[in-house]
Amino acid sequence: MNLPTEIFGEVIVVHTPEELNADKVDGFLVCVSALERNKVVFDLDHTEMLDSAGLTALIDVQDRLRQGGGETKIATGNAANRKILEITRLDRRLEVFQSVIDAVKSFQQ
Repeated sequence: MNLPTEIFGEVIVVHTPEELNADKVDGFLVCVSALERNKVVFDLDHTEMLDSAGLTALIDVQDRLRQGGGETKIATGNAANRKILEITRLDRRLEVFQSVIDAVKSFQQ
């Protein structure tokens, strides 16, 4: 799986796939483990299918990055994904921002 990315200094923005579910998680994790930065923003704006396997993968990545001194942030203006994060209470565990720019800027504070 190839995921589009953008680099802003020490921060890498990963644009997640249209589907982040049980079928796609393994490829997603392989791709993310190859990132050369440990400050990561996941842009969920174009992810239309986000299931429990995808949510677990985001938490797993966050845990791995934190062990190495890094951090994960989520950017999404997608109302459905925001609701999923809210219902599962993952918005309390993952920092969620309305936009990629806001998430990237939060690393500088």
